Amino acid sequence: MIDDSATSPDEGEVILLNKPLTWTSFDAVNKIKKACRFKKIGHAGTLDPLATGLLILCTGKKTKEIDTYQGAEKEYTGKMVLGKTTPSIDLETPFDGEYPIDHITPELMQAAVAKLTGELSQYPPIYSAVKMGGERLYKKARRGEAVEIKPRSVSVPVFEIDAVHFPEISFRVVCSKGTYIRSLVRDFGMLLESGAYMSELCRTRIGAYWLKDADEIEEYVKRKREELGLS
Repeated sequence: MIDDSATSPDEGEVILLNKPLTWTSFDAVNKIKKACRFKKIGHAGTLDPLATGLLILCTGKKTKEIDTYQGAEKEYTGKMVLGKTTPSIDLETPFDGEYPIDHITPELMQAAVAKLTGELSQYPPIYSAVKMGGERLYKKARRGEAVEIKPRSVSVPVFEIDAVHFPEISFRVVCSKGTYIRSLVRDFGMLLESGAYMSELCRTRIGAYWLKDADEIEEYVKRKREELGLS
């Protein structure tokens, strides 16, 4: 959360944004803060730079509601590719492994989906914002440090796949707070005795809020600045 001495233009609001590809969640917060002169602003759940989709920002007194949105159920759509891996489980890092895929059948994939649906014990990716010893794991990963990651309990009530473009697999996931979709992709590949990386990810829902109702960042900035009478 960012808090400075600027003058807050209102009592607070909940802002729905479509985070652009390659932007960090902090980039989005910082853009809105500076352009619209909010005193207090924060986001309700990080999206990786290579993910797009719904990002909820809260300003002013509404920042007290951030924990509520962070704890809400999430929905994602995306794509993964079987047969290759990267250390980050997405395209942030180069490929580090290639694996067979000829043995993978629809039945094997559905069995893997079943094992990854419901209440799970999941290991977060080493390239993640999880803190260990007061430092984000991705910083340790980029230095090549070995770390022991503890599993966390998560819930995945919905995990659906479409393999019509195999080895590219489209998916939809509904999950609890703390679920890493990249970990789901990694574990899916491992259950198939192969490998997998995530090529696309979009967050489509947070609780009762949907991406279809979100603003593009520049659209929001333009409208808000006009509302505030800012040149």
